Amino acid sequence: MDRACSFCAIIEKRESCIVVESELAVALNDAFPVSPGHMLVVPRRHIASFFDATEEEILACYRLIRTCRTMLDSTRHPDGYNIGINIGRPAGQTVFHLHIHVIPRYAGDVRSPRGGVRHVIHGKGDYLPIQNSEKIDPSTSGGVVSPIIDPR
Repeated sequence: MDRACSFCAIIEKRESCIVVESELAVALNDAFPVSPGHMLVVPRRHIASFFDATEEEILACYRLIRTCRTMLDSTRHPDGYNIGINIGRPAGQTVFHLHIHVIPRYAGDVRSPRGGVRHVIHGKGDYLPIQNSEKIDPSTSGGVVSPIIDPR
């Protein structure tokens, strides 16, 4: 436990935002949800990165992610999910205790969801043209022409 860590404090105090828990991890409601039902899965051990987690901790987190999904499916009925981890300051990590976002998604919650998590880097989310007649923009496709869509 790191006394300065907000997640360690939540786990130690067994705060009410904890929704479900296991021996190695907890799932809690996100304090700043990006959608209704947004949850976080957090290992009990204070580690900064997914890459620092043991296989047992990763499995425990995975099991809680599935439990969160079951709970959200029965209570919120989302149309999809984003599962995400920010590792390091350049990737957007602000709390340096591993946490996995379980973000329920709902039809119409954004104008164009195509590309999903690719939108974390501005301009990279919509990498395929909507219609065959559109040109591929190398600045958003990484310069790679899609083998699926004829860019003519």
